[in-house]
Amino acid sequence: MSRQASAPGKLLRSSSVVGSMTMLSRILGLVRDIVIARYFGAGAGADAFFVAFKIPNFLRRLFAEGAFSQAFVPVLSEYRTNHTLRDVRTLINSVAGVLGMVLLVVTLLAVAGAPVLTAVFAPGFIGDEEKFSLASDMLRLTFPYLLLISLTAFAGSILNSYGRFAVPAFTPVLLNLCLISSAIWLSPLFEHPIIAMAWGVLVAGMLQLFFQFPFLLRLGLLPRPKLDYRHEGVIRIMRLMLPALFGVSVSQINLLLDTVLASFLKTGSVSWLYYSDRLSELPLGVFGVAIATVILPSLSRKHTRDSSDAFAATLDWALRVVLLIGFPAATALLLLAEPLLATLFYHGELTEVDVAMSTLSLRAYASGLMAFMLVKVLAPGYFSRQDTKTPVKIGVIAMVVNMVFNLILIWPLAHTGLALATALSAWLNAYLLYRGLQKDGVYWLQEGWGKFLAQLLVSLLVMSGVILMLLYQFPDWLLMSVMERISYLAVIVISGGVSYFLALHLSGVRLASLVARR
Repeated sequence: MSRQASAPGKLLRSSSVVGSMTMLSRILGLVRDIVIARYFGAGAGADAFFVAFKIPNFLRRLFAEGAFSQAFVPVLSEYRTNHTLRDVRTLINSVAGVLGMVLLVVTLLAVAGAPVLTAVFAPGFIGDEEKFSLASDMLRLTFPYLLLISLTAFAGSILNSYGRFAVPAFTPVLLNLCLISSAIWLSPLFEHPIIAMAWGVLVAGMLQLFFQFPFLLRLGLLPRPKLDYRHEGVIRIMRLMLPALFGVSVSQINLLLDTVLASFLKTGSVSWLYYSDRLSELPLGVFGVAIATVILPSLSRKHTRDSSDAFAATLDWALRVVLLIGFPAATALLLLAEPLLATLFYHGELTEVDVAMSTLSLRAYASGLMAFMLVKVLAPGYFSRQDTKTPVKIGVIAMVVNMVFNLILIWPLAHTGLALATALSAWLNAYLLYRGLQKDGVYWLQEGWGKFLAQLLVSLLVMSGVILMLLYQFPDWLLMSVMERISYLAVIVISGGVSYFLALHLSGVRLASLVARR
């Protein structure tokens, strides 16, 4: 097999590694959310924790695997190609020192001003003393997670650039294990049991960072922080990162705006959005993020070597794989929203109303899932070329449109309107990114798209028919026992998946064709 032919195969194997590790993390994440729903439901304590966790988690997307990684990886790839190992180490040490200092200052300010941050990000809590106080107290524990997880993502970016994808993809497992343990064993020790979850976040951040040290040491790239703001690589990364703060994280900004507006709605709205968002994040994290993670270093190297055909072919391959997985995932979430939520979360403190309300927002998020995944794959087409200005312009447009839709849809649809606005703005974001790549002349459709889309549509129709037929046999999920829900849902999911991939096979789609094509 030629080098060109083998490139997609290598990317597919790398994506499979990241996807497998991410799948393990996401499964444990679902277990975590099931445990949280069972122990804390969708009440004031849960709302307060989700806000306290979402604030540093949102900033993590900016400082960590969001803007920072998208700026750091292309520069690191260029240093690997054009500089010595000593130069690479100097870059890593300088970045570690500057990033660590900035994050330390931000963290200290945030811990000191926790009530102010709570008022800014959840203004609807101000009139509720219990929720506001709980959220502020927990934020003092959860915010240092930003420092720890950002340095973890920095270490992970180094490992990814050297083809060590499994270790960074595995680290989120530690967060889920810590939160599950905190809910079950630590929460009974506190006057407010939900506080245990904030401690779990803090401990998880430390474990995730230290876990990667041995692997960096094995590569000889364990950072020795050096505060060098004038390093040429650091300056370039900062210049690339600043505009990317908006461009790469628009969906996260939109989700955070949803939380701000939801804090004004009835108690439970923040939790309903959280549970539905978590389910929509499962396919996004497993497939969309996995593919985006492995193609960014590859695209960066191809751009550095001025290989435009290979650049376009790699991006085209990623789009096909994302469509192949994203469309059935989104369709399944739309059709199976209530069965999924009832099976996973309808235990303990979570009520029938909570399931019904979360179902509405999950369907709204599912309508934008494909767009979220496309953004994850299209954005590296810009960042790999060290173009962060274009995505930020597109991101600002999408964010403004999201806010307009938020204000329009929140009145008739409440929390569901917020989720639907996020989905609509994601589609606009994806379209503008796609159009921009074509206008720049760095991406063009490869052969066979018409046939591929027809095969995909037929397979989706077959899968939808099978799922709807089986759903008709099991009409009331809330009246079933836990084991009945699990067994029936398993039958539907397996049947739908088998019918989809069988239809793909019969229509002529072969995994080998995706690997072997240019």
